[in-house]
Amino acid sequence: MKDIVFSTKNTLNIKGKIVDLSTPKVMGIINVTPDSFYPGSRTMDEKAVLEKAEKMLEAEATFLDIGGYSSRPGSEDISAEEEIRRITRAIRTIMQHFPDAIISIDSFRTSVVKSAFDEGAVMINDISGGALDAEMFQTAAALRAPYILMHMKGTPQTMHLLADYEDVVLEVMDYFQKRVVELQKFGVLDIIIDPGFGFSKTVDQNYVLLKNLGYFNALELPLLAGLSRKSMIFKTLEGRQEDTLNGTTVLNTIALMQGVKILRVHDVKEAVEAVTLFEAFNL
Repeated sequence: MKDIVFSTKNTLNIKGKIVDLSTPKVMGIINVTPDSFYPGSRTMDEKAVLEKAEKMLEAEATFLDIGGYSSRPGSEDISAEEEIRRITRAIRTIMQHFPDAIISIDSFRTSVVKSAFDEGAVMINDISGGALDAEMFQTAAALRAPYILMHMKGTPQTMHLLADYEDVVLEVMDYFQKRVVELQKFGVLDIIIDPGFGFSKTVDQNYVLLKNLGYFNALELPLLAGLSRKSMIFKTLEGRQEDTLNGTTVLNTIALMQGVKILRVHDVKEAVEAVTLFEAFNL
C-alpha cells in the first residue's frame, strides 16, 4: 500500500471558508465533562474553557473540538439535555471571545449537534459513525457540515466488550466504505475518516491499525488520528497517563508519516511542533 499514491481530498469547506489540509492541522480537545478519560482535559467552568481555548488558539490549533459526553469505557450515560447544557455554555463562551474559531461538536446525538450549531459550531465529530442516531447523516447534510466519521462498535458503555475481529484493518475499512457511501447519498460533501483508536479495540489492535493507517488513504478522504494520551501509550510503557505526552508525540509523528491530515490532541503546542518538523523533513 505504501508505494501507491492516492488523490486524497485536501480541503474542507466550512461555511464557505476553505481549510487547506495539504499541511496537516491540529484539533484541540476541550471536554466539558467531569469524567473524561484524561483528567487534564476536564474543563467544567466558563473561565477554564476560555483559558484552554485561548491557549490552544495561540498555539495554532485550527479546530477546537467540544465534548460534553465522556466516551471513556464504562462512562456514565447522561441525558441529551445535560449534554446540551454543558456544550452550549462552552461554545457560547468561546464564540463571544473568539468569533473566528472553528468549533467541532463531539456528539453522537442530533439534538446536541443542532444546539451546538445554533451557538456557532460548524463541524460534527461523531464517535458512533451514525449508528446511535438514525438522523445524524441527514442532519450533517442539512447543516452542510464537515463530518468526522469514526469507527466504534457498540456504545461507550459496551465497546470494551466488542473488540473481536478476524482482521481489524479489513473490518474497519469495510465499515468505512459502507458508511461513506451512505453519507454521500445524503449529500455530505466533506467526510473525515477516524479509525477510532481505543474504541472497541485492544492495545494490540490499536497498534495494528496505526501500522496500517496508510491503507485507509485508499478512501481518498482526509484521515484524523486521535491518539492523544490514550491507554495504548501508558499501558505499553507501563507508566502513568500523566506521563504520556512524549509517547503521544511519537505516535502522532508515525500517524503523520502515513498521511494523517488532522491530529486530535490535548496538547496543541507539541502537536503543532510535530507537524512543523514533519513538514521540514518532507521539504
